[in-house]
Amino acid sequence: MLPAARKPLVLIGLMATGKSTVGRRIASRHGWRFVDTDTAIVDRHGPIPAIFADVGEPGFRQLEAGIVSEVFTAVEPGTVISLGGGAVLNEGTRRLLESAFVVFLDADLSTVMPRLAGDTGRPLLARDPVETWARLEQERRPLYEALADAVVDTRNASEETVADRLDMHLRHHLKTEDKDQRP
Repeated sequence: MLPAARKPLVLIGLMATGKSTVGRRIASRHGWRFVDTDTAIVDRHGPIPAIFADVGEPGFRQLEAGIVSEVFTAVEPGTVISLGGGAVLNEGTRRLLESAFVVFLDADLSTVMPRLAGDTGRPLLARDPVETWARLEQERRPLYEALADAVVDTRNASEETVADRLDMHLRHHLKTEDKDQRP
């Protein structure tokens, strides 16, 4: 078990890269709090496909930015936050990430497609999941890489392996954080 980090751990990356699953595992492993912003949106506003149908992607992104801001306002040491794949598109969210330890969970299409098979809860993938995911990956990768303090490769790795890789980065971050706090 690791001590609680002063900064929140924020997981970013495209849909189905394991942010929620691994985030829960890391939080449980260390006794930390876990927040999934997509779950917070659903709890407050209803299913994401219904939100997209009612207000479109721009309306959804506005709701998402508000939830992310609320989460960061209430963040405490030892918090793991899983952001929706497109949350980083918002400039305000990107500014909030400056106060966090940000980890990009990186995957490829062959890793995520089995996870997406039959998933009807992802409106952006409703028409052509393969082409859309590949396009989003190409568009967003530079942003994820620029925001990340660390990158964890999830390609063909078990949840446990990804969590172990993430822990390695966390241990390094906590050592650095501890050094930065010394007089």
